[in-house]
Amino acid sequence: MVAPAQAGSTRISISDFQWSKNAGIDLGESVTWDWIGPDTLHSVTGEAPNATQWDSDPGTLEPHPLGDTFTIDFDQPGQYSFRCKLHASVRGTVTVSSNPGDPSSDPGPRPALNFDLVPPNFTGLFLNNTSMGFRGRGTGLNFGINEKATITVDYYQLVKRGKGKNTRWKRKFAGFVESEAHVGNNTVNFARRTDKFKAKPSRYVGFTYATDKAFNSTPINKLKFKINQKKKKK
Repeated sequence: MVAPAQAGSTRISISDFQWSKNAGIDLGESVTWDWIGPDTLHSVTGEAPNATQWDSDPGTLEPHPLGDTFTIDFDQPGQYSFRCKLHASVRGTVTVSSNPGDPSSDPGPRPALNFDLVPPNFTGLFLNNTSMGFRGRGTGLNFGINEKATITVDYYQLVKRGKGKNTRWKRKFAGFVESEAHVGNNTVNFARRTDKFKAKPSRYVGFTYATDKAFNSTPINKLKFKINQKKKKK
């Protein structure tokens, strides 16, 4: 955190899971908190001993609209501590001096919103193997990505219907997996047997995509693979 600001009504931005600053004001002045995103599921909740009367989200906590504000006028000197009810590390202090302040002082312009509409750049996607053993050990899914993201694979079993010219393959949902990816090249588990994917012998397609923290998603990539039957002993 940066040092307390100069006295005068002021603003604090809540973004990227932190406050933009700790505030220092004089008696009668105010602090305005701005939810500028991309994360907005945070409260401004006063802590004991002297700030428990203030809460931006009394009784509940829902994501704030981008650009939402919460203002407190301070008429007693002291140091006031605040935190988010859900994320204890999203916190800070307001220090109020004993000097008479200017209640009409301008807190400054609203900060620009910090929102992300660009999906991750998902490159070089490939499987180490597209044909896997019956034990459910799966394989590696390799890719590059330009930002932290959650990789989701939705598995669909390909079920054969009909014969000859009437043969059709229908998709049947078979489970999913999520993995966290860092910036750069990654290898994550793919088609491994888990409580969310039984990985029984069959043909499959994995619909694979990446979602960043602002919930932007890449286009879906289709990865076909099969899990082989156990060979019968002669």
